[in-house]
Amino acid sequence: MNFSGKTAIVTGGANGIGKEVVRGIVEGGGNVIIADINQGAAERVIAEFGAEHTSFTYMDLGNHESIVEAMNKIIATAGKIDILVNCAGVISAKPFEQLTYDEWERTIRINLSGCFSTISTIFPHFIEQKGGRIVNVSSVAAKLGGGLLGTAAYASSKAGLNGLTKAVAKEGGKYGIACNAVCPSFTRTDMTTVLSEDPEKSQRVINMIPLGRRAEPVEIAQMILFFASDLASFVSGEIGDCDGGITLDG
Repeated sequence: MNFSGKTAIVTGGANGIGKEVVRGIVEGGGNVIIADINQGAAERVIAEFGAEHTSFTYMDLGNHESIVEAMNKIIATAGKIDILVNCAGVISAKPFEQLTYDEWERTIRINLSGCFSTISTIFPHFIEQKGGRIVNVSSVAAKLGGGLLGTAAYASSKAGLNGLTKAVAKEGGKYGIACNAVCPSFTRTDMTTVLSEDPEKSQRVINMIPLGRRAEPVEIAQMILFFASDLASFVSGEIGDCDGGITLDG
């Protein structure tokens, strides 16, 4: 996909799905600012893809002030941002009866409020430049009420993210701002390692997937890259499933 002349912010771009999104944008001729809490991993990505096309800005998705400071720094330095991809997030897999308020609040703060903070900070910039593309990485848990990796807190944070995606698409359309979300299922990433280490649980989840396997990060990245590209010029407010056939939305 062609990203020539485009600059993107990718939160969580240092690992997993986010890293594959960075790869796709760079290979498409674009530039990426990796906004992440893991500087070491981000520097390895920059070394792999080249400092002429990638850079790093520290951002703590659990801290509103950190997000606003980082986003404003990026915008001021880059001058023009065309794409925001919200990949960063955390999993909460505890059964509801074991779920504490602290874990609930942390999961919502990072997965939902963190995305609100990135979007709301860049929104005026997108209005000023008469357009922009936003892609949020959600989860099938948002549609199924959990049951794969995340449970109540995770599913609620991602369901909220789907609602936020639609609201931003509705309100941003008159400014040329498009906002879409991607809902992956079981994907081979560092975040899913805990599940992968339990062969029985892992197989139960795979058995739920009609395609009979878990996804590779690059497969999820392809839908994200589509939504981020000009190929999706008339697509906004879409909650796209990239889940091997679990949800089978009509």
